[in-house]
Amino acid sequence: MAADAIVTAGGDMSFVVNPLDRCSERRGDADWLAGLLARPDAAFVVSTAGRIVLDVAGAPSVRHARARADALGFDPAEAILLGLEDGRPLFACASPLPDVAVEAVAGLELIDLRTLALRGVLPPADLGALAQTRALVHWHLSHRFCSACGQPSVMREAGYRRDCPSCAAQHFPRTDPVVIMLITDGDKVLLGRPPRLAEGIFTTLAGFMEPGETIEDAVRRETYEEARIRVGRVDLVANQPWPFPANLMLGCRGEALDRDIVIGQDELEACRWCSRDEVRQMMAGSHPLGHRIPPPISIAHHLIATWVAEG
Repeated sequence: MAADAIVTAGGDMSFVVNPLDRCSERRGDADWLAGLLARPDAAFVVSTAGRIVLDVAGAPSVRHARARADALGFDPAEAILLGLEDGRPLFACASPLPDVAVEAVAGLELIDLRTLALRGVLPPADLGALAQTRALVHWHLSHRFCSACGQPSVMREAGYRRDCPSCAAQHFPRTDPVVIMLITDGDKVLLGRPPRLAEGIFTTLAGFMEPGETIEDAVRRETYEEARIRVGRVDLVANQPWPFPANLMLGCRGEALDRDIVIGQDELEACRWCSRDEVRQMMAGSHPLGHRIPPPISIAHHLIATWVAEG
C-alpha cells in the first residue's frame, strides 16, 4: 500500500510536509551564513527548551523578525538554518529566557508542539519546519558537551554539527527510528492501550528499533514482546517525522500468525482484537465504553483509518 493511500484515508498527517531548501551543501560557508543572518527579510522560529514561541498578535505565526528574536535572547553563534523558503532565510533558535519572561511579552504565547498541531491553525509546511526546529533545538540543548572528552562543544555547519575544540571530535544530530505497526488477522486489528495515553485511547503497537535490526524484525519483536503475538509478513507503508523529540515513525502493516494475546511487558495496560465496526465506533465517538483512536496528527490514526476504509 502506498503512503498516499494512507494520507487519503484520513486527512494529512502532521509534520510530513517540509518544502524548505535546506542548503546542506552551503552550511559550512560562514560568510554566506552571516549574509543570510543580516538580511532584513530573515525570519526566526524561536523555541524554549520545550515549547514554541507563537505570535498571536494577529493570525497565529511562528515567524519572528530579527528584533523580536534578539529581544528573546538570540545568539547569532547559535543560529540554526532551517532553510530557504522562496529564497527567504528561515532560522531556528533557542531562547535562554525563562518561560515566564517569554510569556510576559505582549502578543506571544508559549505552546508545546503537540498542542499546536492539534489546534490546526498552521499550514502543513509550518508544522514540518517546527518538527525540524524541535529536533535540532533539543539536540543542541542536550549535547553541549563532547561525549568523547567531556569538554564544551561548539555549533558548526549552521546547526547540523557540533565540534569539540579540545579533542577535535565531531558530533551530529540523531534521528531515532520507531516502528509503528497495524497488526491484522482477517477482519480484526490488534490495538493496545499504553498507560501514558489519554483515557480511553487505543492505538497501534510501536517500539524503538534496535541496532543491527531490520524494520520487519523490529515489528515482529516488538509485537511479540508487548502482546505475545507472532507476526509473519510485514510491509512498510508510510513514515512520519515525530518531533518528541526526534523520532522517525516507520508505519507498517503486519499479518498475525495467531490471536492469543498475553501482555508481555509493562508498556501496555490493555490489548485486544477489534473489528472494523468497533473501530468505526471509536472513530465516530460512539463506542459504548468511550474508546477512541489517536487524533489525525499521528500516523497511528492513518494506519487505522486506512484499514477501516478497506472493509
